[in-house]
Amino acid sequence: MARLGMVIDLKVCIGCQSCTIPCKSSNGTPPDIYFVQVHGREVGEYPNARREFLPVLCNHCEDAPCVEVCPTGASFQREDGIVAVNSDICIGCRSCDVSCPYGHRHYVKPGLLEEGYFNDQPELTKYEETKYKRWTESTVIKCDFCMDRVDQGLEPACVSTCPPIARHFGDLSDPESNVSRLLAERESYTLLPEAGTKPCVHYLKP
Repeated sequence: MARLGMVIDLKVCIGCQSCTIPCKSSNGTPPDIYFVQVHGREVGEYPNARREFLPVLCNHCEDAPCVEVCPTGASFQREDGIVAVNSDICIGCRSCDVSCPYGHRHYVKPGLLEEGYFNDQPELTKYEETKYKRWTESTVIKCDFCMDRVDQGLEPACVSTCPPIARHFGDLSDPESNVSRLLAERESYTLLPEAGTKPCVHYLKP
């Protein structure tokens, strides 16, 4: 059985946000909700100072605590490992949000779907009207690896638009896949391994 995951090469990530913007555009998330984020920091001192970047998203954990604590089964895990949310049965209790050690759950507060990106416009744009239909107020939403694209044989939006090809997506259970070969060839790590969630997002060290 496939175990889909992502490998991010920190050696070539330039912090350009070309993953963040397509993710938001493709998913049409409400204002201030970003499934993909890129954190940056300054390291070193002049004249040897430099910037380092850490892209973050849902880790689609093998042992996902968000799935275990969901009282309705709204948070679920597909056979290929993708963790997603069924908004039709989500009651907005936010148990999944509290249990996620990575903070990658997002609550759609009441009234948020009435807010557009352009505050000077009294009505939603056609884009917002169309994209917001996917979401439900008072529920929790998250990155689902663009599973609608994956089901069509495509890569997640953040992977397909990465200019330096820092992001790689594939089957972690297949030793011949691109992601498996990268992990075999390079030193890597996952975030918060002490949480015991077995993340499926891996980072190649610079």
